[in-house]
Amino acid sequence: MKRQVETHLPTKFGSFRMAIYSDSDTDIKPHFVLYHNSLDVNEDVPVRIHSECLTGDLLGSVRCDCGEQLDATLELISKQKGILIYLRQEGRGIGLINKLKAYNLQDKGRNTIDANTDLGFEPDQRKYPMAINILNDMGVKRIRLITNNPLKIEAIENSNIQLVDRIPLIIPSKAENEEYLQVKKELMGHMLNH
Repeated sequence: MKRQVETHLPTKFGSFRMAIYSDSDTDIKPHFVLYHNSLDVNEDVPVRIHSECLTGDLLGSVRCDCGEQLDATLELISKQKGILIYLRQEGRGIGLINKLKAYNLQDKGRNTIDANTDLGFEPDQRKYPMAINILNDMGVKRIRLITNNPLKIEAIENSNIQLVDRIPLIIPSKAENEEYLQVKKELMGHMLNH
């Protein structure tokens, strides 16, 4: 995987650089990075590793907290000169079609973990080596990880990137996602306390 292209991207959150990472320049689902124009890789850089969630990120679904986490991250990295790594691993790595099948099972009473395992998947199939590769390519050595997910913390701790601090990303629950967030906290170990 390598950096294929990079450009300036002004957004409603601020002015960023956007870089695309993939194995080839014809890859239709490349990972991407958005980072502050004044990023200093010699500082302790705020970094969010965010996995794709089309329903939350693009459509504003409140079944999860992904879209709100993404917005909060973009505000934070704009103010604190950080990095967003956007990994194309939809639905905890099971893809959009299976994610919607899991939603249907959840509508029948299964929780998010059981729905994934009912479909023959692990509760969370996401991997993070590509995020480590991206950080290495960018020359980042020390990060303040924006996460509530212990698996992302473990991935950084088992890499050559130094984890200096964790920045919690707490989004208030809604009626539509309260059970989902409870499962993330109680069964998946996500740190969702304020």
